[in-house]
Amino acid sequence: MKLNRTQWASVTAVVLALLFAGGAVTVASADRDNGPATPTTESADAGFARDMAVHHQQAVEMSFIVRDRTQDEAVRRLAYDIANTQANQRGMMLGWLDMWGLPKVQSGVEPMTWMGMGDMAMGGEDGALMPGMATRADLDRLRKASGKDAEVLYLKLMTEHHKGGIHMAQGCVERCVPGVERDLAQGMVDAQQSEIKLMADMLKERGA
Repeated sequence: MKLNRTQWASVTAVVLALLFAGGAVTVASADRDNGPATPTTESADAGFARDMAVHHQQAVEMSFIVRDRTQDEAVRRLAYDIANTQANQRGMMLGWLDMWGLPKVQSGVEPMTWMGMGDMAMGGEDGALMPGMATRADLDRLRKASGKDAEVLYLKLMTEHHKGGIHMAQGCVERCVPGVERDLAQGMVDAQQSEIKLMADMLKERGA
């Protein structure tokens, strides 16, 4: 049986998820201890996947910007790692939404509603949809900066971005049902906390 593009994307997302989970033999839609076999549109699982995919996309964008604004190898290496990791994770989350047959965008619903915090989201203020996200003005400043100025601004923006991401990922750890998605969220918490410490050291090295 031939698979169409959407089916191939779903299969690929499942394989990536299994690899990321260190050999887990279940996928996010199966063998769940609590809740339905397939998440609903309003579930924490679906809400987290949608919102974090948007959050991750901006981190990827900022990382590509700074890569072209500095020659500092340490910052470029960090930016590459963040872009690569978060682009892959974003693909996994969008793949899960495809697999569950759920929309990637939920119109009329504020971000973070699945956390009970829809009224605390940024409301799209200058492009910042969720806590930690940079505004369009911030991104314009980053595009115009260069050298050390770009490095410092990127590290500061990404530190705040990670703090917002950790808050959201912890929300999934507490609300998503057991499975690879919750494991992924916990991995995000651990990795981004470590990167915040690294960026703090990098800022100190640059006198910021």
